[in-house]
Amino acid sequence: MTITSSIQRLTMVASAVAIFMISLPTNSNAQIFSKKPTKKELQTEVTKLKRIIDSLKSEMESFQIPLADTNSTNDTINPGGLNFFDSADNLGPNVSTDSLLSLWYIQKNLNLMDNEGIDLDNANFKSDIPDSVYIRRLKAMNSFISLPYNEIVKNHIIFYTQKIPNKVDLILGLSNYYMPIFEEIFDQYNMPKELKIMAVIESALNPRATSRVNAKGMWQFMYRTALQYNLEINSYVDQRLDPIVAGHAAARYLKDSYTIFGDWALAIASYNCGAGNVNKAIRRAGGSRDFWKIYPYLPRETRGYVPSFVAALYTLNYYKEHGITPRAVQMPAHVDTFKIHRPLHFGQISEVLGIPKEEISNLNPQYINEIIPASEKGYVLTIPYNYTSQFVEKENEIYTYKDSIFFNPIIYKNSGYKSSSIASSERRVIEHKVRSGETLNKIALKYGVSVADLKSWNHIKKYIKAGQRLKIYKSGGPDSSSRANVAQASETSSKPKTSKSGGYITYKIKSGDTLWEISKKFEGVSLNDIMELNGLTKRSKIVPGKVLKIKPV
Repeated sequence: MTITSSIQRLTMVASAVAIFMISLPTNSNAQIFSKKPTKKELQTEVTKLKRIIDSLKSEMESFQIPLADTNSTNDTINPGGLNFFDSADNLGPNVSTDSLLSLWYIQKNLNLMDNEGIDLDNANFKSDIPDSVYIRRLKAMNSFISLPYNEIVKNHIIFYTQKIPNKVDLILGLSNYYMPIFEEIFDQYNMPKELKIMAVIESALNPRATSRVNAKGMWQFMYRTALQYNLEINSYVDQRLDPIVAGHAAARYLKDSYTIFGDWALAIASYNCGAGNVNKAIRRAGGSRDFWKIYPYLPRETRGYVPSFVAALYTLNYYKEHGITPRAVQMPAHVDTFKIHRPLHFGQISEVLGIPKEEISNLNPQYINEIIPASEKGYVLTIPYNYTSQFVEKENEIYTYKDSIFFNPIIYKNSGYKSSSIASSERRVIEHKVRSGETLNKIALKYGVSVADLKSWNHIKKYIKAGQRLKIYKSGGPDSSSRANVAQASETSSKPKTSKSGGYITYKIKSGDTLWEISKKFEGVSLNDIMELNGLTKRSKIVPGKVLKIKPV
């Protein structure tokens, strides 16, 4: 094909698109339509437009004209699990799929497309594979969870294996890393390992996924449900984004649901719409607990949940038979973890050890502001195993590296952060008297706090009893793990040893101290106060033994 003929064809297609777009109703000419177009008419017009656009794309590709960036800005997913990837490949031409950086990019941009036009209940997809083969393959999987087969399930299987194979390959690549981890989690709870697929239909294995109703993480927990299952959420940590911690919570939720319904299909459905909606569907179906009998009474997005579960599980087992090859997505074969008790910024780790910050973020998505806050109990940091020795050798150096920059109060203010050194007058303490029958979960939900904080604030080891009075901190708390807590760890929270000289308090720097931690030892004293009084700059280094002047408040 000559360049001239290509340009002519491209011009013709572009003209067709322009004519079609002009013919569509707009706000300015909508009044000329005597009646509102029907859904069927609109779908027909959309189909025509798609054909024209596809033709235009084909011409542009044959002419080697680079397409514009088609990444969606919509960072939400459909909780029903039926909507898959954006139809355009999210990876740019210069992004390699065999690096950790690209994996971070993939997860950051793992958006799902809007498939409102696809009705998998009535799609009637065709396949060259006989029903008997699908049935035989499902049976051969020997699943502990029943895997039914009907026209709806068939539509879902065809959708996964034939309609979006170049998107499923990315899930398969991520599955190589995540699925063994999830199998181990469900094994710990003595539950069917097939439940690992829930993470696929919830988020396509995207730990940063956020739904339209603000469910978050690979396991798509809503805020209150997350608190109920002891996931910590505050200004710095959101454990819904931690695939492993949230995976344990998902296992507990599913185990509770199975206890209620005694059926895995119903437990799986309740994960999407809640036990209350499943119970309503059971009542409307005359008390039946058969999923397919209550199917018509379930919320629309939940109906496809079990069929999607079957289809995803089938796809992970038989992708080779459908000619799908997992995309090469490299994850570290070995990682190491450290308990962190002091405030630590990803930038400090990255610049001292040379680990790309995106890689640290990829392995620790639960730290939403690239900060691990200080905590007496400690937070887990995950890094590639090959950096373990360096981290151990340089740990103190990492904590003190540019701490006056990474923990500068101005940066916090501009970033929406809030220091945990909250004055007593700013704290609002509520006292709750435990009533008969109340549980920690109910009390935590009532006040919007976590169970872990309730236990910590009130030194509760196991149980509470009627008449007991509990303290609830609504604006921060003592060593609270559910508030913005970039404060000192327990070893630095004790009263510092000081002396007085010339109207100032003097403090002798100890090994491991940072200016930020020192400022938090003195109520009302900021990091900037210490820097100005002692003639320090952002790049000044502090050494053990040096004496700092502190202006008393």
